[in-house]
Amino acid sequence: MYTEFYGLKELPFALTPDPRYIYFTPSHTEVMANLHYGIESGRGLIVVTGEVGTGKTTMLRWVMQRLDRTVLVAYIFNPRLSVPEFYQHLAALFDVRNWETKSDLLIELGKVLDSRHSRGLRTVLIVDEAHGLSPVVLEEVRLLCNFESDTAKKLQIVLTGQPELREVLNYPDLRQLKQRVSLRCEITALPNVEETAQYIHSRLKIAGAPRANIFSPGAIDYIFRCSEGIPRNINNLCDNALLNGFAAGESVISRAIVEEVAATFDMVPRADRLKNSEEREGPARIFNAAGRAELWAAGNGDSGNGNGNGSNGEFPTDAYSFTTRVAEPEIIFNEHARQESPTTIEELGSAFNASGLGSLSVPPALAGGSYFDKPSSTLNPPANAGGTDRFGRGNNGQNL
Repeated sequence: MYTEFYGLKELPFALTPDPRYIYFTPSHTEVMANLHYGIESGRGLIVVTGEVGTGKTTMLRWVMQRLDRTVLVAYIFNPRLSVPEFYQHLAALFDVRNWETKSDLLIELGKVLDSRHSRGLRTVLIVDEAHGLSPVVLEEVRLLCNFESDTAKKLQIVLTGQPELREVLNYPDLRQLKQRVSLRCEITALPNVEETAQYIHSRLKIAGAPRANIFSPGAIDYIFRCSEGIPRNINNLCDNALLNGFAAGESVISRAIVEEVAATFDMVPRADRLKNSEEREGPARIFNAAGRAELWAAGNGDSGNGNGNGSNGEFPTDAYSFTTRVAEPEIIFNEHARQESPTTIEELGSAFNASGLGSLSVPPALAGGSYFDKPSSTLNPPANAGGTDRFGRGNNGQNL
């Protein structure tokens, strides 16, 4: 629809993995080098991981189109296979015939690999979306690595998948498969706005765009923020932005058009979502004025009259003030003032008798003074000092 309006020969931002539109980032270049080295030198098992939409399938198709005709490639893109289905699919891709059981298939496959390896030819098995393979199928993949000579692997295996593939390979039951991985590499998202602009301009140029400024700098900046540098998200935003721009008759895609598309596809950056939520109107009040006044009075120790009125029945103007409050008075442990003079033994005896707990006799010699103020010579022992009690027990002259 919009191709003629913008002078394009074809759709530049289709979601299909067209290898003609591949854009080589530093991570893509590294992965290409690893694949070339691993397949050429017969390293065996290679693992390539990358986030969803970073271009793993596009890269694989680019590689397969450029492999020499002598390289036999089997490409599996649906990992939801049982073990029998996996071998059946493998036999069809490698053109292995005349087999009925798994043993027959392995024998025939071994003959094919031996014949090709003896002639210096490479055989490659590529499994896309490998993070979806079941552990039992991954174990069969490991056993396929046993097709080897003394110096090289006869079957090169490439597993590509999302970052979850790394977690799968860390399963204890698959530690043998993990040990056989000879090369690992990762495809990352576009790192910055400049790379995103180059990516968009590259696809527009391949599609035959007569000019490179179809997207404004502000639009490209917002596309990067919304997509987080993931090529598939960039394609989706750009394709729909061109469609909206065509409908509005805009020759240049502005930031406002991209913002509208991002909101439609729920791709608004997280920071913008938080900002919009902060700008919303605050929550409605739960209590009325009287209820708030009563709550504030209760918090200040003023119980009020139970009808929402405190000391003056008004909500204080400094209800939410954070100023320093007046220090609380010191805690009083005894509400009676202490006497300056010490309590005498007569006063203690009177208090003890009044309590009903017993009697406390005051020796005549101690009248008018404290018991502890008299010297020991003035203390007369009781009459039975040094004698025995009614049970015949002696007290050794001690006052019991």
